[in-house]
Amino acid sequence: MMERTLVIAPGPTANGDLHLGHLAGPFLAADVCARYARAAGHDVLFGTGVHFTQNYIVTTARRLGVAPEELRVRSAGQVEETLTAMGIVPDGFVRFGDRYVKTVRTFFERLHGRGKLRLQGVMFPYAPRTGEFLTDAYVRGGCPVCLADGCAGLCENCGHWIASGDLIDPRSTLHPEDPVELREQQVLVLPLEDHREALTAYFARQSATMRPRLAQMIEEILARPLPDYPVTLPIAWGIPAPFPEVAGQVIYADAETIAWSMHGTALAAEQRGEVVASDDELWFSETGNKVVYFFGSDAGFAFAVVGAAMLEALGGYVLPDHFVTNEFYELDHDKFSTSRGHVVSGRELAAEVPRDVIRFHLAATSPDFQRTNFTREALDRVTGERLVQPWNRVADKIDRWAGQGPLPVSQRSRDAAARVLERFAAAYDVRRFNLSAAAFTLSEQLARLDRWAAGPVDAGDFCHEVDVFLRCAAPLLIDLAGQALPDRVIPAAPHAAEFTPVRLPRLAEPRR
Repeated sequence: MMERTLVIAPGPTANGDLHLGHLAGPFLAADVCARYARAAGHDVLFGTGVHFTQNYIVTTARRLGVAPEELRVRSAGQVEETLTAMGIVPDGFVRFGDRYVKTVRTFFERLHGRGKLRLQGVMFPYAPRTGEFLTDAYVRGGCPVCLADGCAGLCENCGHWIASGDLIDPRSTLHPEDPVELREQQVLVLPLEDHREALTAYFARQSATMRPRLAQMIEEILARPLPDYPVTLPIAWGIPAPFPEVAGQVIYADAETIAWSMHGTALAAEQRGEVVASDDELWFSETGNKVVYFFGSDAGFAFAVVGAAMLEALGGYVLPDHFVTNEFYELDHDKFSTSRGHVVSGRELAAEVPRDVIRFHLAATSPDFQRTNFTREALDRVTGERLVQPWNRVADKIDRWAGQGPLPVSQRSRDAAARVLERFAAAYDVRRFNLSAAAFTLSEQLARLDRWAAGPVDAGDFCHEVDVFLRCAAPLLIDLAGQALPDRVIPAAPHAAEFTPVRLPRLAEPRR
């Protein structure tokens, strides 16, 4: 089987549509990475989808007054429509169904059959009035690591995983007035401490390319005893666990990370017309495939730590090559919040603003390393000054020579174009992938072309460098490139001795 890169953007919880905070994080970045790699001649599969088994679906459904099953189906459709509206079209899209359930259960049956899971008593918050254990979205309290208030599971603030029973002053989210106590329950766990040596070696290899927040979290967790991570939970929402010793329990949704990812890449291959014998086939070590994840920093424990431990425990699989993380993207300097109506959806904005303009602005303000902010005023001003107006002036210059036949291209221009290719490649390369750097390079090179007072002597050079620029910008400016270019190929090195210019399309200004 041909070696390839498996690009994965883990799916959001199926409790609503995607807003700009989601899109500016992993989804646009993964799409741009996949588009660039393909244009540079690499084989890439891009998988994403929706996560259907987290109990946030239950809490959101109760707040909205709908059935959880209805909410998760509706949300999946909304997410897929919004991705399409933004030009983010993955090869594989994970939905909930019998095949997904089978993939998850088979994965954990293998871990169980190899003795990698342990039955253990774990303390959980418990509501005596309802007789329910409270996990993840069902319970809030203080994070025992950073003291931030939030739900159990993955802490959005520090990125650590919080066992429900470790929350400070836990309280029910569904019934805040109910008293809560701690009770022990036997569940299956993955003892992460058993995999300390393998995890330490693995993250030592990853350290050169991990972004600061993920690197800090990894360093902190390895400096203390690793937790026993629950694989089953004593709640009703989720995939029923196929193990008699925990009858009535479900598989922990946040433990599904690798099975979900394997299913997504298998769907992606099938969408390309390939026959896949099993959902984990593309992850076999002998394939030599490279796995690249794009996710928010708060998902690092589940996908990087637990995911790597599970793959190590089973053996015979590739481990992820890179984790490209992002921080929060805010709206008017406040966190996006569907519950408070503090959101802007991708589809909503795409009805007013060309999606190339949106994609450029989200990249220019991408929360690669720290929280960044979206305002509509900034989108209109920044994209007008740095993208729309300079591009349209460049296109006006090209019109002077369109239709005049081939023009000579100098060696100087070919050398300059090679440097442009290098600068874009530095931002797009997965080892140092940086969406904001790609947008910066785009705007700087466009400004250079805008300043160029091209005349008859250097017309061929100018038109040639505009073509190279547009090919490099194509992973972001998908519609402009689609209209202007005969193909999306990014050459390894410019070598054309002549270039034939054609009229280029213009970019429209955002409209209110």
